[in-house]
Amino acid sequence: MKIRRFTDFQSEIKFPNFDKDYSELYDTFLQTRLGELYQAIPWQEMIDCFGLVKNKKGPEAKFSPRGKIALMFLKHYAGCSDEKLIEHINANIHYQIFCDIIISPLHPIENYKIVSEIRCELSLKIDVPKLQAVLVENWKPFMANLNSICMDATCYESDIRYPTDIKLIWEAVFWNHKNLKRISGCLKIRTARTKMIKWTKRYMNYSKSRKPSRKSKRSLRRGLLKLLKKINAILSDLETQVIDEQTKTYWERRSASKKILTQQSEYFFEGINPKDRIVSMDKPYLRPIVRGKEVKKVEFGAKVNKFQVDGIGFIEHISFDAFNEGTRLQSTIWTAQKLLKKKIKVVGADAIYATNANRKFVTKHEIKTDFKRKGKPSKHKDHYAQLAKMITKERATRLEGSFGTDKEYFLLKRIKARTKQTEILWIFFGIHTSNGLQIGKRMRKSVAKAA
Repeated sequence: MKIRRFTDFQSEIKFPNFDKDYSELYDTFLQTRLGELYQAIPWQEMIDCFGLVKNKKGPEAKFSPRGKIALMFLKHYAGCSDEKLIEHINANIHYQIFCDIIISPLHPIENYKIVSEIRCELSLKIDVPKLQAVLVENWKPFMANLNSICMDATCYESDIRYPTDIKLIWEAVFWNHKNLKRISGCLKIRTARTKMIKWTKRYMNYSKSRKPSRKSKRSLRRGLLKLLKKINAILSDLETQVIDEQTKTYWERRSASKKILTQQSEYFFEGINPKDRIVSMDKPYLRPIVRGKEVKKVEFGAKVNKFQVDGIGFIEHISFDAFNEGTRLQSTIWTAQKLLKKKIKVVGADAIYATNANRKFVTKHEIKTDFKRKGKPSKHKDHYAQLAKMITKERATRLEGSFGTDKEYFLLKRIKARTKQTEILWIFFGIHTSNGLQIGKRMRKSVAKAA
């Protein structure tokens, strides 16, 4: 048998004319998993919630209002970087249909930063409760047991390196010194002497040592704090001469570096544990959240209290400060009833929610829970135990399982957004991309069953 090379029959391959066969292409797209997600999203209602309109003046935007929202869903569906996402859109006709755009192979999108620009634009307009109300209204026909919910909290970690005091102080020193040199150059004056070369070598030697002694740690921290204080004082004097020439980002980082100096000095010299402790110069809004897990005791990111209805999860509360989720049972029930327009009769939650106040609340409103009962066992103890077992199984498998699914498959394991608002947007689209795929699958099954 003669083996033919690809180049021998390459000229025989005929690609379809998308202008003529678009309807067939669209039909095949709807049969894919991405097509199921496409059909599950109420596009026009979401466009209205974000307040997106087409530009009437100036050059036409690359992505339409629907395309901008679709791009955010596609980001979490594809699970790749912004640069790879644009590469895939340029080459994948199904991705283009999803994003309401047709890209010529001769003129592909080259600027991958358009993804982050759209993310920043949408982050300023996001209204989580309003958007979730729109989604629930469209998804309710495909959700069962609307009077039963499960709730729990999780932390979606930000993409930062693990912070230590010395790393944090060094970052502040390095950034302040860099700007000291820049501003001195703008003013055409000599940069003040700070012995930065000596301290850079000393920090590098420390960072390379495998097990630095406690004495060397204290010595380096003390020296870096004094250096940071010196550079900060010099920089503050020079800033008065160029105050109008600095950006908003510069002043935010300067404010963070000053707060780091204050907090770390109080902690080191006076033993005062700082309140609202900064753990990242880039993201000063982050706080350490003690989770008490065996593998990871402290996490840095947004803590989200979620509730789930028939496997579909919704955000009840999101905060970058630590909070006790046990205090949010009542607000979660009210939020669920407002969204679903149904009286909640069954609630699944772990032991942290089983406070006396919450027990009184669920008893008053005749809500069944899986809380461990107090006092002497009643004659209906077997019935209560069976009911609690069923509720706990639903919560432990579907709700807690969804946390892992979202983190592993929908880019919520390490959130790489750069600002507080874009992190909230990232979390919202990650959670609801997972939900949309489930709803899309149910929609397809219901259509097949009806046929």
